[in-house]
Amino acid sequence: MTHTTPFDWRPFLDRWSGEWSDSLPDDETQSEEDEAARRDRWLGFPPASEERIAAMEERLGRRMPPSYREFLKVSDGWQHAGEFIWLLAGTMDARWHNNESGLAEIFEQYLDDAAGPAERRDAELWRRGLQLDVESDATHVLLDPEDVDEDGEWAVYTWASWRAEPPERHANFVEFMRGMYREFHSLQARPADGEPEFANDTTRELDALMEQARLEALRGNWERAGHALDEAKEYGRPRAAGLGDQIRRLLGQTYMVYFEDVVTDPQYAPELLPALVAEHAAHSYRDDSTLMFHLQGAGDDLVSLAYATLEQVRNGTYRYTAAGPFGEAVERARELARWGNTDGAWRTLMDALPEWRPLGPDHLAPLGWVADPLLGPLLTPERGRELLSTPRAGQAGEAPSPTAGLDPDNLAWLADPDPYDITSYRFVLVEGVKPQDLPGRLADGNEAALGDPMTFDEARHRLLSGQREFSSYDDKALTAVGRAGTRWSFAFDGNPAHFGPQRFVSPAAAASAGTRAVVVWGGLRTWRGEPFFHLSVAQDGAEQYAFTYADGEIRRTGEIPRALDPDRFFGAGKEATEAEQSLLEAVTGEFGVQLPRYAITNGRLHTFTTRSWTRPPENGEVYGVITMNWDAAR
Repeated sequence: MTHTTPFDWRPFLDRWSGEWSDSLPDDETQSEEDEAARRDRWLGFPPASEERIAAMEERLGRRMPPSYREFLKVSDGWQHAGEFIWLLAGTMDARWHNNESGLAEIFEQYLDDAAGPAERRDAELWRRGLQLDVESDATHVLLDPEDVDEDGEWAVYTWASWRAEPPERHANFVEFMRGMYREFHSLQARPADGEPEFANDTTRELDALMEQARLEALRGNWERAGHALDEAKEYGRPRAAGLGDQIRRLLGQTYMVYFEDVVTDPQYAPELLPALVAEHAAHSYRDDSTLMFHLQGAGDDLVSLAYATLEQVRNGTYRYTAAGPFGEAVERARELARWGNTDGAWRTLMDALPEWRPLGPDHLAPLGWVADPLLGPLLTPERGRELLSTPRAGQAGEAPSPTAGLDPDNLAWLADPDPYDITSYRFVLVEGVKPQDLPGRLADGNEAALGDPMTFDEARHRLLSGQREFSSYDDKALTAVGRAGTRWSFAFDGNPAHFGPQRFVSPAAAASAGTRAVVVWGGLRTWRGEPFFHLSVAQDGAEQYAFTYADGEIRRTGEIPRALDPDRFFGAGKEATEAEQSLLEAVTGEFGVQLPRYAITNGRLHTFTTRSWTRPPENGEVYGVITMNWDAAR
């Protein structure tokens, strides 16, 4: 069994008492007890003798845990343990709670059949716990004789109904008292108007710790910096939460991240407001009252900026900018992300990050970019750690290893067992043509224009919300566009209609004027849900070769290269999914193409609607047309 070194109570309690005494306003009348404690600079009582402690233990029928025993030898009780416990029990006042509060029944009524041993033990706490709170603001403090560690220490639980939270556990009495000391500091850290600043050796040590943490963060030592800032936050040091939140946000820990104190500073608002606003927009459902809650103390100009930024984030027009070389890299990265090269965009940002400069001493990393519709999707927890580990702002440190790219250099990922919610797909590849030129080859009229970058779901919702007529013979594809390698561009549809080989018309020929074009349609969505695969290749406006595998048969035209010969992939005993993956690998090798998985599944790309992929109906073919009158429906 291991034993910890006994805690030295006297200097800790002396410091707490002195700081409490100095925190009292000179012009306020104190109670007789508080005035005596202030004068003596001592919140405690005379020490308890060993005989007195033994008598207590005989009365209670249990030996007290070591840290509480040692505390009693220094002070037989304590006043103002935090803000809400006015008197903590000594040897005479500690007693078994025995459900005096009636809370056991209240906690038990929330238990269900799925409740585990820990939850049931918590409910029983009110029957077995040793009560230490004597006078408090409806706050209970119980030592738990059944939650004991290897050193014989009992856990301490605190609970207050007005906090609407489950009981808080402290590993032992030392940790409980340290927590109450931090609570005292936290509540004193922000004096009211006219009150003197709460400053003492502890606050000065913490502020020096925060300054060191700031430098550590800029050197890439974000874990060490985060621990120091979290400690300062527990003591309520101003701006500690705002600094730590910058680290948490880049790690993807968005819950309860508000950049407190820092976001309302006009110096830092251009970087921090967008990140705060973007998270609000993602979860607010148009209720903007909570945004103002996190901007308390902000001036009118900053509030106006917040709402203007919120509108830009919601309509997808927010654009992140930065100064200097890093700002130039931001523009290059946005252009790469715009056409699907998210890996290249990320590397562009990381290569320029050492040149980034903060807006002031409380700015630890670039953050506004997470609200940019093109740059924001680049962030993953792994990439956030890479950013935080990179020395910047002129600080020296060891550069981290680059995170692995998120895009495979092939097409075969489309045949993976549905990890990206893509069970069927179709796409057009055009050689030597810019992505923005694809609508002119694959669409007509007003549809031959790119929409703003957005996700597939956003683009589909926008398309359907404005569509009034739906035809069973028309099969226009909503496609996202981007670069498919160094020489190719793509138009990709990840949610096509069912494949019907009888009426299908490949867009390859129309797309190939003056160049080459490749069309692939694969997946499991025939009318009967069976696997199929289509490939067609055209050049200079004419189809060169094509094949379609459907219903277990292969239909082909033209001279198909051996590398793409469907007989090599489909046949007796061959799984269709394996054939699909092998074919996609073959297409990759034959044309040197790839599709950016991350941009397609997680990013935002320009979109447009192609011409129909099916021919018009012929004589005798039946089809339906549905016309919606949205005005009448409303």
